[in-house]
Amino acid sequence: MSPSKKATSCLLIRFLLNAPWSGHSITVGRQLTCERILRRLDRLDAAATAKEMDVPGFDFHSLHGKPQRYSVHVNGPWCITFEFNGGDALRVDLEQYH
Repeated sequence: MSPSKKATSCLLIRFLLNAPWSGHSITVGRQLTCERILRRLDRLDAAATAKEMDVPGFDFHSLHGKPQRYSVHVNGPWCITFEFNGGDALRVDLEQYH
């Protein structure tokens, strides 16, 4: 992972650990969720195609609509959604879309 992406990931983790998530009041639960997010972001950074995100435990699937977006499960209702174009992940979002 590049230094700028690593810095972004660290900021994301700090945000998630301090975010007032309903139902996630236990720090250990937040830490585990952050670790799951980082594993998925690391894999996404290394992937050359969207299909490379199709690994056990990620619940990878495509979403309906244009442009084509994909989703991997994080925890509970939280998912990372993204587009893929030219070997790069684009518009990566952490969403509660259910």
